[in-house]
Amino acid sequence: MSRLYPERPIVGVGVAVCRGDSVLLVRRAKPPRLGEWSLPGGAQKVGETVFEAAAREIREETRLEIEVLGLVDVVDSIELDGKGLARYHYTLVDVYAAARSGDPVAGDDVSEVAWVPVRELGGRGLWSETRRVLEKGHALFLEKEKAQREGTISSIGRAT
Repeated sequence: MSRLYPERPIVGVGVAVCRGDSVLLVRRAKPPRLGEWSLPGGAQKVGETVFEAAAREIREETRLEIEVLGLVDVVDSIELDGKGLARYHYTLVDVYAAARSGDPVAGDDVSEVAWVPVRELGGRGLWSETRRVLEKGHALFLEKEKAQREGTISSIGRAT
């Protein structure tokens, strides 16, 4: 199915990758939102779960290994043309994850990668939904880390 003027929404994943007080941003090298900073992610493939798609997309775009921890939100990204037709329509399942190994390197679909402290997200010109998802994902990540330190959970663990 074509991504440009699709017949139906395309399911994609966005990943709030967290490490300490920072989240991972990528600069998009392809439309939609070409050149903008965003959270990494991409389209889900037939036969893979959302969590598998998230881990694969992070490997492809940044070379990082992650542990997907849970769901943040579901967001629709729709770009209309001058006639009101949907040029792009993605239904994005946004998850949060912990970075487990490696240093990020720009891979396919991205031109740059950067760890950005959450308190500095306002200076990156992010789409409001992207910023909201990153902040919420990071807050959920910190809650899991705190619970692990306090012994209320034995490990951060993968959500099921």
